[in-house]
Amino acid sequence: MDVLERYAPLVDDFDAFRAACDRPLPSVVRVNTLKTTVERARAALDEAGIAYEPREWHDGLLALPQDQPGTNWPYMLGWIHGQEEVSAVPAEVLDPQPGERVWDACAAPGSKTTQLAALMEDTGLLVATDNNLGRISALRSNAERAGVTNVAVTHEDARNHSLKPFRAPGSEAGREGAPYDRALVDVPCSCEGTIRKNPDALDDWNLDHVHGIAGVQKGVLRRAIQTTREGGTVVYSTCTFAPEENEAVLDYALDEEPCELVEFDLPLEHAPGVTEWGEESYDESVRKAKRIYPHHNDTGGFFCAKLEVTAE
Repeated sequence: MDVLERYAPLVDDFDAFRAACDRPLPSVVRVNTLKTTVERARAALDEAGIAYEPREWHDGLLALPQDQPGTNWPYMLGWIHGQEEVSAVPAEVLDPQPGERVWDACAAPGSKTTQLAALMEDTGLLVATDNNLGRISALRSNAERAGVTNVAVTHEDARNHSLKPFRAPGSEAGREGAPYDRALVDVPCSCEGTIRKNPDALDDWNLDHVHGIAGVQKGVLRRAIQTTREGGTVVYSTCTFAPEENEAVLDYALDEEPCELVEFDLPLEHAPGVTEWGEESYDESVRKAKRIYPHHNDTGGFFCAKLEVTAE
């Protein structure tokens, strides 16, 4: 099966889409504002003779056309962190505030975790969960290099995330005791959108895996909604084009948990979520999600949706 060909009905300019998927992905870094400012980071790169191009939609993201993100002294000091451009989208959409309680449900290796901590100004509580010990090691290393101190790392399946260590003292179990103000659900996926970075990403692709991983995604998203307070925010994101892992997962969550999709601004070119795929149809509100294709902004592929937890 030509995996990308299956998405021809969804893409505005399929030839441009295919051409973009065949090009190498630009190297991008995010300035770590826990350790420096954007101005100081740019000056450091200038001093090191490293060329960079600021991304228009986010002044803390810099493309490094002639350098690898991890081979310079600003990176070693934790001033910058290698992060694919669209990977920075979900944390910005979640928009955590200083002092809040936030859950990063699938956190390793930590790019989004460290970004969340910076947005929170290293205050409040940031719980970072992953079920892979090897990846947790990378998460801890990245958090330490970035100077993050407000993070608690847990090794568990996010579908069964335990609230015992994090529930507020005296609070009750159930929705009333939900400890989080916001949750980021950047789930494991079939990774179709990473083909520019990993050209062999689709070599072992099969539809059974797509359906299987979608079951995991549904479980993680449900748990995030369950553990977020009424009125709180949950952001769901993937790096795949598959509606089975995107709109279908949102449609499921809307049926199973008290939540609704909400509009959000995204200063990148994008397409809306799709309401029909094959013989399946989804809730009309999934149009509020954003699909980012590689040819839109010279990035990887991505999907992002924002939900608000409502009363049961």
